[in-house]
Amino acid sequence: MSQGAEKSTHFGYKTVETDQKADMVAGVFHSVAAKYDIMNDVMSFGIHRMWKRFTIESSGARPGMKVLDLAGGTGDLTAKFSHLVGDRGQVTLADINDSMLKVGREKLRDKGIVGNVNYVQANAEALPFPDNHFDIITIAFGLRNVTDKDAAIRSMLRVLKPGGKLLILEFSKPKHDMMRKIYDLYSFKIMPKMGALITQDADSYEYLAESIRMHPDQETLKGMMVEAGFEQVDYTNMTDGIVALHKGYKF
Repeated sequence: MSQGAEKSTHFGYKTVETDQKADMVAGVFHSVAAKYDIMNDVMSFGIHRMWKRFTIESSGARPGMKVLDLAGGTGDLTAKFSHLVGDRGQVTLADINDSMLKVGREKLRDKGIVGNVNYVQANAEALPFPDNHFDIITIAFGLRNVTDKDAAIRSMLRVLKPGGKLLILEFSKPKHDMMRKIYDLYSFKIMPKMGALITQDADSYEYLAESIRMHPDQETLKGMMVEAGFEQVDYTNMTDGIVALHKGYKF
């Protein structure tokens, strides 16, 4: 690979300079943060709640554990983890985007979720936490927006305790041709129009649809986790593989 190629990456279907992507992604989420929860419900017909519930159930979170909800956005997973880990536990909601972090903090405080939750603005590629710190790390619908996914996965491994578990919930590749065709039609024709209607921002939702298509498929992401050093890596497809939950352990 040439030196120039190494300095470029994907922003949806566009090729951009690597050092520009983080700011471009930030712009997308600054734009959609205020109505992110509404759009999630509308665009997934509420099914995202089922995907997240399965992730929580797969985590094995117990009282006293330390959990990192990375790219935690508006705090859906953090809220659930807060109840599971209790007063002796700690949940860290981390996001690179300060607009999303503010929405998440206000939402959880309005629900009375305080005390065992803290908020950190952090880049997944270089997490600002000690080695061997967390029992569980989740990243839900955030990895595809990271510029250097391999660096992020290695960073997550570093801050997990031995015996700790990583759960990556992310859009993936549908298994059947008919579902792929329906999903493409929905993603590229309907979703941006819904974004324009609800948030007055079709472009951001066009990027989000493209970013899903550029994300590694199930087996590729599994291989990336193994390469980083995770063990017993496996994944579960949901909704025909539109979404997959990858799970791996640090031993």
